[in-house]
Parts: sequence; C-alpha cells; structure tokens
Amino acid sequence: MTKPLTMGAVAYAPKVVTIWEGFKEYFYQHGFAFDYILYSNYEAQVQAQFDGTIAVAWNSPLAWVRADRMARARGQQVRAVAMRDTDCDLTSVLVARAGTAIAIEGLRGKTIGFGAIDSPQATLIPLDHLRRHGLVAGRDFTARRFDVLGGKHGDHIGGERDAALALMRSEIDAAWMIDGNHMAFSREGVLPAGATTIVARTERFDHCNFTTSPGAPQAQIARFTELLLAMQWDDQAVRPLLELEGLKQWLPGRTSGYDALVRAVDDERFYDQEGNIVADGYRY
Repeated sequence: MTKPLTMGAVAYAPKVVTIWEGFKEYFYQHGFAFDYILYSNYEAQVQAQFDGTIAVAWNSPLAWVRADRMARARGQQVRAVAMRDTDCDLTSVLVARAGTAIAIEGLRGKTIGFGAIDSPQATLIPLDHLRRHGLVAGRDFTARRFDVLGGKHGDHIGGERDAALALMRSEIDAAWMIDGNHMAFSREGVLPAGATTIVARTERFDHCNFTTSPGAPQAQIARFTELLLAMQWDDQAVRPLLELEGLKQWLPGRTSGYDALVRAVDDERFYDQEGNIVADGYRY
C-alpha cells in the first residue's frame, strides 16, 4: 500500500478540519493517498518539515520565509509548488477616520494600529512600507499592536478587526489591514460606510503557498500539484472546497511576491538568516 503524502496545516479556525477532510476525499476519489496533520502554530509546522513528519505544508508567507532560510542554511531546498489565485498581488492599506486629513508625511507623532506581531499583512509589511518612507516605529510614531493568537501569522484576522474597532473609538490615529479585510469590515459595519479614508497602500505582495519539505517524494508531489491545478470552479463537487479555502483557481507557486516581507523580517529582526526565531515578545 502506498504511503500517503502527508501535509501540514495550521488550525487557525474550526473550518480548517472541514476543508482538509474535503480535500482528502477529493484526492481519494482520484486514487491519490493523502493525509494531513494540524498544528497549533506555523513555527511547529515548519520544524516538522525538517524532521520528516510532513512532506508538504500549507504555509503562510512568513512560514515560507522561515522554511526557505532553514533549508538554505542546511544546504537543502524547499519549493513553492502551488498557491491560490487570491494569494497573488495583494496590498495592505493604512486607514484613518474620514475628515482627519492625515497624509503619510503627517504620521509623525501619531499612534498607528497594527495586527499581531507575526502578521505579514498587518504588521511586518506595513512596517517595511513606513520604513521605506522614512518612518520608524518608536522614533517617528507610536506603534500599537493588537496581538491575537500568536503563531498563526495573522490568518485569523482578529488583530486587524481589533485595530479597526480601536480606530473607530478614536483610540488610535490610523490602522493597518489587508485590503480585502478593509472591504470586509466595511460590509460588516465595523468600519461604517464613509467613516474612513485610505492614507497609504503597500506595494503588491503574495500570501500563502504549498511548500515542499526537503526530500519530499517528487512523484507524489507532482501528482498532488497536478490534482490541485485540475480543480475546476464549475465542478459542483469541488466548488464548496474552493469556496471554503477562499479561491476560484489554484495556480503554480511563485516566490517573486515576498520581497517586502523578506526585508521586513530582516529589519524587524523576526528570523535570522538561518531561520531561528529572534523576535522579542513573540509568543506562540
């Protein structure tokens, strides 16, 4: 009997079990042996990629950076083999209350809200963006983090929602969030229509990918990737899975959209070049 290809995923919400049970059945229907292991945080998941526990991981962009650094330090290689269409070319926005007339040059001395310490979209990439405009946290502005569920790399979006609520209570002057959450918070009424304005927008960046582990069985990885890319939105058996995972189409993996995050990881001293965790105050 063929040993299943085992994937790691982080349990950031209850729906994760439903998602991967559905994918397991999809793979079974196509004659592919697949299983998954859930982790409470990305740091444990990345470690598992290097002890032979999992052959592939559904990684956050920050987890990709760490896995890539750990592999390079060991003379090994990891690959990004697939990602969602919704993982490509994203932006984060800095939002202020309407009528405050804040421009990015006027953020000095202000209090800015961020997401969790390990959120690429609401903390690390925004800090990089501000740094590239000459603004450094603690020197030019006060950074207020809304830390929620450390180790999940911001997947739960709770910190972004908390920052948005604090903005509406006038506790902070502006708040960072990914563009999609800005729109979602508007639909939910967290940010009432017409109540906010966008002060700044980051450069485009990419989000999650399926990252192979060093030494992963290449034939199984190839078949896994082939089956993912073959999933069709118009297939009524497949569409619910795609909807739950927030995509319409799987795409081949790419790593060209992580430059801003790599800079931020170095500037904010989150991981060192070997992938060791060096961030102060990071609990996961």
